[in-house]
Amino acid sequence: MELDDVEGLRALCGEADGNLRALENRLGIQVLARGRHLHLHGKPGQVHVAANVVSALFARAKTGQDVNEAMVHREVSAVVDLRGRTRNAAPEPVQRSAGRALASNEPAPWIDGVRHISARTAGQQVYLQAIADHDLTFGVGPAGTGKTHLAVACALGALQRREVKRIILTRPAVEAGEQLGFLPGDLREKVSPYLRPLHDAMDQMIDADKVERMIERGQVEAAPLAFMRGRTLDNAFVILDEAQNCTTEQLLMVLTRLGEHSRMVITGDPEQSDLKRGQPHGLDHALRVLDGIEGIAIVRFGPQDVVRHRLVGAIAQAWSRGGAGANG
Repeated sequence: MELDDVEGLRALCGEADGNLRALENRLGIQVLARGRHLHLHGKPGQVHVAANVVSALFARAKTGQDVNEAMVHREVSAVVDLRGRTRNAAPEPVQRSAGRALASNEPAPWIDGVRHISARTAGQQVYLQAIADHDLTFGVGPAGTGKTHLAVACALGALQRREVKRIILTRPAVEAGEQLGFLPGDLREKVSPYLRPLHDAMDQMIDADKVERMIERGQVEAAPLAFMRGRTLDNAFVILDEAQNCTTEQLLMVLTRLGEHSRMVITGDPEQSDLKRGQPHGLDHALRVLDGIEGIAIVRFGPQDVVRHRLVGAIAQAWSRGGAGANG
C-alpha cells in the first residue's frame, strides 16, 4: 500500500511502530514499513482486513488526529463484523456500497470543505458511501456512532458543491412531553432545544457566524417535523434526526415530501424511542417495509461503531444484552 503523507504514515505506525505490531498480533500477518509503502504479508483474507483497517486509520492520521493501539483493535473488530453483516444480512443496495468501500485501498471517504470530518470506522465508511449513492438513506444504531454528525457533514459538502440549494434539518418535538405552543419565545426560540444537536454538529464543522449567515439567507432551515406537512422539498438535503420518535403517519408524511434533485437521510435508534405506549413506531415500520427497495439504503451501526467515550460502546452492548429499551 502506498501512503502519500509522511506525517500521517508516522502517526499511523505509532511510537516504535506499536500500532503496526498490534495489527500484526491481532491478524497474524506481517507488516513492514518501507518509505511511503506498507507491505502486508499473510493469508489473503487477513491481509484484506488489514488493508481496510490501514485505510481507515490513515485517513484519521492525515488530519492530525491521534491513532493508538486501542483504535487498531476496534477498527479490526468493526471491519470483521461489517464483512459478516454485509454478506449475510444487509439489503442489496448496501451490499453494493459496502463492497466498493471494502474492496478499495483508498482512505475512507472525506467530506470536502468541512473541517476534520472523515469516516473513523468501517460502518461509517459504508454510511458515507450509501449517502453518496442513494437519494434516501437510513442510518440506525446506538448513540455515538456518528449517524447525525456525518449526515450534517454530507449536507454541508453537498451545499458547498452546489449539488443542493438548501439544507433542511428536522426532528420530532416529543422530548419531555412538552409542546411547542407552550414554550416561550418566537418559533426559532421554541424549536432551538429540539434542534440544538444538529446546530452543534454544524458549529463543529464550520464557523458559527457562517452558520448564522446561511440561516439568514435561507440556505439552512431548521424546523420541527410538524412544519414539513404540505411542502415539497426540491433541491434540498433533508436530515430527519431522532426518527425513532416518529409515528408511522409522521414518517410517511416526511418521506413523501422528497422532491426533485433532493436527498434525504433519516437517523435514529429504534431502541431509544420516547413515544408513548400504544403509539405506532414509524421507524420500525419503515425499516421493515422499505428494506430492499432500489434507491434506498439502510445502514445499521453497532456498538463497534461508537466513536465517543469508550464506555458508550460498552453501555450500548450491555443495554442490548439486557433486552430493554430506554423505557425498560
